[in-house]
Amino acid sequence: MGSLPEIAVLDELINLRLDEILSERLGKMLTAMKANKTPSMAIIATGGTLDTGYLPFILSATAAALGWNASVFFTFYGLQLLKKDISDLKVSPLGNPGMPMTVPFGPRWFRDINWEIPNAIQAFVPGFEAVATSLMKRKFRDNGVANLTELRHLCVDAGVHLVACQMTVDLLGFTPDDFIPEVTEYAGAATFLPMARDADVSMFM
Repeated sequence: MGSLPEIAVLDELINLRLDEILSERLGKMLTAMKANKTPSMAIIATGGTLDTGYLPFILSATAAALGWNASVFFTFYGLQLLKKDISDLKVSPLGNPGMPMTVPFGPRWFRDINWEIPNAIQAFVPGFEAVATSLMKRKFRDNGVANLTELRHLCVDAGVHLVACQMTVDLLGFTPDDFIPEVTEYAGAATFLPMARDADVSMFM
């Protein structure tokens, strides 16, 4: 039988080895759990214009195509994106200095011109918003970009979870009949926040 100091040293060596084994096994378990976990994305969509509508649909459709669980919470003006007909959504360059006003027709040098039109002209010229919307739609079409209705169909087919903010639906006087039947849930912030908390990627747009 060994002396007390020898036993203490042996116990310490055993404990160190057990710690190493447990740490190694725990690391492998965590790695396996992470590899088996399905990534998730949660988006809050507040914009209801032609240009802002592309953001949640493109990102959520792409996430779903990658095998992620994707959810989009539509609130305030974002509810426009859930209406049955979204072909009439518009884009306005007014007050948007980051928007280039280039035209999608004519020779290359003409199409490359950035028409910096003052806000005063944009605000007072009749039909300016309609012209800007028409030019934007043509840019999308000429570059092979799907329209919003097509993108929304992609999201639905891919299983994206479309959530309408119940409070905003009531506030703005909408009813479920105003929206596409594929809206999967009418819920409030208390329902969506846990989804956003647990998501791997959360976005506000």
